[in-house]
Amino acid sequence: MPLSTDSPRLLTVVRDPSDVRFRNIARAGGVTVLAIMLLVGLFLAVRAAEALRVAGFGFLTTQAWDPDAHRFGIAAVLVGTVLIAGVAIAFALPLSLGTALYITEYAPLRIRKAFIGLVDLMAAIPSVVYGLWGFFFLQSQITPVSRWISQWFGWIPLFSVSGVDLDDPLASPTAYTASTFIAGIVVGLMITPIVTSIMREVFSQAPLGEREGALALGSTRWGMIRSVVLPFGRGGIIGGTMLGLGRALGETIAVYMIISPVFVIQPHILQAGASSVSSLIALRYGDATPFGMSALMAAGLTLFLMTLCINFAASAVVARSRSGASS
Repeated sequence: MPLSTDSPRLLTVVRDPSDVRFRNIARAGGVTVLAIMLLVGLFLAVRAAEALRVAGFGFLTTQAWDPDAHRFGIAAVLVGTVLIAGVAIAFALPLSLGTALYITEYAPLRIRKAFIGLVDLMAAIPSVVYGLWGFFFLQSQITPVSRWISQWFGWIPLFSVSGVDLDDPLASPTAYTASTFIAGIVVGLMITPIVTSIMREVFSQAPLGEREGALALGSTRWGMIRSVVLPFGRGGIIGGTMLGLGRALGETIAVYMIISPVFVIQPHILQAGASSVSSLIALRYGDATPFGMSALMAAGLTLFLMTLCINFAASAVVARSRSGASS
């Protein structure tokens, strides 16, 4: 018998012109964002090349900042940046998680939109307003809390404060002002709307059938949240927190207005004196020499790479989660 000469028929897809235009616009937007990000990184790398060539690996290990004397590095400000961001996340995560769960699961429908609007409005407040509020109001109110934490948990190196007599009730509170703790709380309030919005969107996508199934089996509302909503939104919780961390690492004005800059590694978060990469750039930008500007660009490049890595990691976590795959 002769062999069959049948072959699969090629199918052609005729796309609507509007779909083609939308796809091209979306692709162009994505490419433009990537190109801008690449150009920013390239600009920082080129401007930072001279300082990095002089400092070498010592740029990551030196604490002092004196570029004109060729003694400069980001060891101190890098540790300060991570500590401020860590305090911010420790403050913002439970606040954001509770707010998102209340809005999606407990708030009555008639006031839910109002709560969503208030949370989104917090994200629109300029950072300088947060800085002023933190400097003139929060700092004086939070000092007794810092003293209490230091008094009862000072045996933990992170919470110890040197040079303060904890048994003296008349001791000056200035040792607790302009600290990493205060700056972290202010930054935590700034990133709370971002983290809350991401969590709220993910929690609202939890499958309705699984919610109703858990309730039909006799589960309480909190039991349904623990067994359905939180496992479904785990990727959103992690991804939103990491995106908030990336935002906290780069906060400038609010931190600059609150902290008292020091260029030594300061691991005691309750003690006066802190530092961050962004506040260093804001502090030294105006009077920097050409070589000093190159050093500041190197610090900015480090912060840019840190933030980029954290944001990409957050996107990967969200995409691999069940909630991210469904959206």
